[in-house]
Parts: sequence; structure tokens; C-alpha cells
Amino acid sequence: MTPELKYLTWISIITALMWIPYVLNLITRNKLSDAVGYPDTPLIMSPWAERMKKAHYNSIENLVVFAVLVLVAQALELSNNATVSAAAAYFWGRLVHLGACTWGVAWVRPLAFAVAWGGLLCIAWQILK
Repeated sequence: MTPELKYLTWISIITALMWIPYVLNLITRNKLSDAVGYPDTPLIMSPWAERMKKAHYNSIENLVVFAVLVLVAQALELSNNATVSAAAAYFWGRLVHLGACTWGVAWVRPLAFAVAWGGLLCIAWQILK
């Protein structure tokens, strides 16, 4: 397995697990019947849980692009220092983005997003050149 596929696997696993903390918060802050149903009033979530939920949605949106680019690179048998570094930048950028969103760290969040996005662009460039 190439390093790019390992990064894809790990960020996929992490993204698949991101919902657990904010759903547990939702359950503990509301009645269980409301948390699993369709209550008439909005459910209460802690501010950190709201931010984590938004980070999770953003991670899912970007994971689609990352997965496609990594899989296209693999199909082309393209793995070099640039693609490995870009995959690492995407992985670590997404982890920092999640932490920055969850804990409300203002300037770190967009910078981490930019690092991950730069990783996407780098892999795309390697495919297209």
C-alpha cells in the first residue's frame, strides 16, 4: 500500500468516527427520544459540538475530492515525493482543522484548511502535468 492510500485510509476512518462526540453531546444535553426523533423545538448542543459537526460536514465534502485524486493517482501508478507530501499535508491539515474548529481557534482553522486544500491542488497538479 502506498503512503497516499494509507493517508486516505486513516483520514477516512477518522472522518467516519467524527460524529460520535457531537452525537453523544446531543444525547446528554437532550432527551434521548428527542435526540433520535424529530422534536418540534431545536435540540441543544454545546458550542464545541456545533463546531465539530460543521467540521465533520466540511471533512466529508473534502474527503470526496481527496479520495478521487488519490485513487486516480494510484490508477496512473503515480506516487512520488510530491504526492506523498501532499497526502500528508492533507491528512495533518484536516486533523488540525478538526481540532481548531472544535476548540474554536480562530486563525488556525482557515490556515489548516488552506494546507489541506494545497495538498489537494498538489496531487491534482501531479496528475495533470
